[in-house]
Amino acid sequence: MTGFTDLVDLAAERLGGSVLWASDDFFASKDNLLKPQEAVFIEGKYTDRGKWMDGWESRRKREYAYTTPGPHPDFDSCIIRLGMPGIVRGVIVDTAFFTGNYPRACAIEGASIAGHPNLSTLLSEEIQWTPILARSELLGGSKNPFAVTSGQRFTHLRFHIYPDGGVARLRVHGDVMPDARWLGTRARPQLVDLAAAEHGALVVSCNDMFFGSRHNLIMPGRGVNMGDGWETKRSRRPGPDWVVLRLATEGTVERALVDTLHFKGNAPDSAAIDVTRVAPGSPDPEGDVDDGWIPLLARTNLQPHTPHVFEDELASQPGVHAPATHVRLRIWPDGGISRLRLYGVATDAGREHAGMRYLRAMPEPELEAALRSCCGCSAWVAGMKTRRQRGAFTSLDALKSHAAQVWSALAADDWNEAFRAHPRIGETKAEAAQSAVAAGWSASEQKKVDAASVAAREALRAANEAYEAKFGRIYIVCATGKTAEEMLAIAKERMTNDPETELARAAEEQRRITDLRLEKLVLR
Repeated sequence: MTGFTDLVDLAAERLGGSVLWASDDFFASKDNLLKPQEAVFIEGKYTDRGKWMDGWESRRKREYAYTTPGPHPDFDSCIIRLGMPGIVRGVIVDTAFFTGNYPRACAIEGASIAGHPNLSTLLSEEIQWTPILARSELLGGSKNPFAVTSGQRFTHLRFHIYPDGGVARLRVHGDVMPDARWLGTRARPQLVDLAAAEHGALVVSCNDMFFGSRHNLIMPGRGVNMGDGWETKRSRRPGPDWVVLRLATEGTVERALVDTLHFKGNAPDSAAIDVTRVAPGSPDPEGDVDDGWIPLLARTNLQPHTPHVFEDELASQPGVHAPATHVRLRIWPDGGISRLRLYGVATDAGREHAGMRYLRAMPEPELEAALRSCCGCSAWVAGMKTRRQRGAFTSLDALKSHAAQVWSALAADDWNEAFRAHPRIGETKAEAAQSAVAAGWSASEQKKVDAASVAAREALRAANEAYEAKFGRIYIVCATGKTAEEMLAIAKERMTNDPETELARAAEEQRRITDLRLEKLVLR
């Protein structure tokens, strides 16, 4: 139908997608909208409210139709929580069997909302909804495809229909983008499933999926039946059949699980796994070409209806230590695999890739808060937002370079605004409001002061007062890794500067702090 349908359905019920609220579902429940099955029509089936329909259907807009008091909008809406947050690339608005009662048009907005907000929050004005599909005409009894070009990460959608009517199914295809903390931290990296759809992996190609979709391989949980897996037709040839999947981010695979659950008379005889690494932005590798693939699991016999865990078997293979972006699973001669799990640790490049991807996809309100945690200057935040719109955030180095360029072009008043967002050395509360993230970073940056002697802390307090009396601003220094005694010595040295020299020095310290915080933002 269109290219985006090869991507994961972010709103799929099986992934946790749910219609949380609808303005009206008098004729047919909002819960039908995300059902995995294709809509059906049952001739002659009625309920006490009218014709039974397999979809979401609101009543006709009439003043007398509503039993609840108060004004009613000129159109109906529903709010959907995506099963997997991500970037929406396209939607299918399916009006199957709604031929005389379908909406004239639809529109969609998205929002990125932390946690699990209740309905009163979702319906309040505090949620900032971003239009991602302008009002678009619909056809009845049709799968209406619409490409989306937003590029922002969303957790919830608001689906509008004009003015009323019925929609059988809504499919929301896109790139999965989990919370940036899924990899753990640099200090404590986690062993994660790099092949999991919920982490952003994608099965990009296969040579055959006659009986079962390739995407089933990386879905959450174990397969529910034989149809919930990847299954090829009886090939009548030596094989192999194959799939290629793009890992959630670059990493090294340490453990593999190949699960043939439910495949009892049609499991493959054997399987092998290979890995490769391609540069960012390069095409996905071909699965039927051996060049460039490194063995991770040599060809190994499989059993029917069995979860096979491979760890020791990987140790002697060169692929176990190779940074990988893609994995190829081959099966001989054909058959079905329920799930593939590839547990590993992200490389430094993989961690940066995931963090930068998340930063590029942040909705405007989330991006502004994140940038302000790095530097409390409004003009700097605005300048960085503009740079992102121009596509400048290509790497961490590029991010730092643009941050420095924006910072150096600002005036002294802008710099002083940033300084006021820091607490004094040895204190916890800044003059300007700080986010919880920024406050936590400040505490971490000054953690060596906590271990200082009472005399050293008192000397720092006196140095702060003397500095402020001379220069009219707080003493700001990049405190990461420095002891109280080191920061005290630096303060004494800087007290000899003239005001112009010291302003430039303070601005440079802020730039270094911002650099380190941008690293924390991207690399966690």
